[in-house]
Amino acid sequence: MSEYLMPQRPRRNRKSAAIRSAISETQVSVNNLLFPLFVLDGQNKKEEITSMPGIYRFSEELILAEIEACLKLGVNMFALFPAVDDSLKDKTATYSYARDNFYCRIIRNVKARFPEAMILTDVAMDPYSSDGHDGLVRDGKILNDETLPILGNMALAQAEAGADIIGPSDMMDGRVGYIRNVLDENGFTDVSIMSYTAKYASGFYGPFRDALSSAPKFGDKKTYQMDYANVKEALLEAELDEDEGADFLMVKPALAYLDVIKSLADASHLPIAAYQVSGEYAMIKAAAEKGWLNEEKIVEETLTAIKRAGASIILTYFARQFAERRAR
Repeated sequence: MSEYLMPQRPRRNRKSAAIRSAISETQVSVNNLLFPLFVLDGQNKKEEITSMPGIYRFSEELILAEIEACLKLGVNMFALFPAVDDSLKDKTATYSYARDNFYCRIIRNVKARFPEAMILTDVAMDPYSSDGHDGLVRDGKILNDETLPILGNMALAQAEAGADIIGPSDMMDGRVGYIRNVLDENGFTDVSIMSYTAKYASGFYGPFRDALSSAPKFGDKKTYQMDYANVKEALLEAELDEDEGADFLMVKPALAYLDVIKSLADASHLPIAAYQVSGEYAMIKAAAEKGWLNEEKIVEETLTAIKRAGASIILTYFARQFAERRAR
């Protein structure tokens, strides 16, 4: 039987690894990856997070060792998140902007030891709040404007400690502009802001809250985090954050929101970041442990999808693992 005559056969461009590699449209580099790390107070502490196999909380000397190992692999961007003891939490998150808190001390020492490491810090009340919410709580309501000075103080303390990028993850209205003004008025005009622009009220955050013991003590976060049904709202948030002085726009989570990543990438001239969150990590790990998925292939595929959607920076707990594979 003679072959059917077709002038175009797309499979010709898939026939060898050399051709496929040459015309591949999207490549993920270690340079695209930002590694989230958890820090705690104390000495020689390394605590595995049960719901995130292979991810740990590190005390100061051990986080320095972890960052050094990652830098040798080519990972040079890190997001630090503090696991704060309940005894240090109160309703106004006072400990969050204490200049001598362990979080600021660790930032200061990381930057002193590794000035080449890019450090993104977290600005939100929930790790420090006895209510577990990202804003100030009064009579069961999350107050927006009253939260902004707390966030500004927190951002300033982190900038003074040496943060390269401030990451407001709270989703309060106006917080990017407020923080930008505080930083600029205090001489930190070179400190960037990576806004959690489209942070959705997602079910994928559970393991992260385990890591920081930061779950809300009542209710949920739906009055400030976004409805996962909405995209136009993300475009509004992006426009506002850009006008208020953001340097990067973030979408969180990533895999269920690839359309949102693309929408922001198409609409904005700012770099887009996307956060492959704890629940996404945990799902891949659990399926791989069951033998249901090939972890290495799934990690490569998901990171490629996130970049293909338009993210220049990907926050992922697979960063070190990805870099180790590339170094083989």
